[in-house]
Amino acid sequence: MVRYAGFSVLSLVLASTPVYANPAGAAGDYPTATIVDYVLGCMQTNGQTRQALESCSCSIDVIASILPYDHYERAETFKSMSLTTGENAGLFRESAPAKAARTELKRAQAEADVRCF
Repeated sequence: MVRYAGFSVLSLVLASTPVYANPAGAAGDYPTATIVDYVLGCMQTNGQTRQALESCSCSIDVIASILPYDHYERAETFKSMSLTTGENAGLFRESAPAKAARTELKRAQAEADVRCF
């Protein structure tokens, strides 16, 4: 029986990769889907290699250790909504809460880049 029929090579790599406990418990409050979404997007940008997998996983762990999930979710929402067009989208680009959330996320990502890449 082939268990991984139809999955990408990445799925096979992830499925065969041993799971290590996160000693700091950094990403423990982040939903698994959010972590996977971040790592897959990061790997798409940085290459589909084992090194990219490790760096991207480290990156979301660092971000999770700096930002509580609700702050991360708020920043990502402002970020995605700011990409829309129209007059109402300006609220997501120019408001003080949007700028503060994006700045907080950028700082966490910069720290993750320093530690992981």
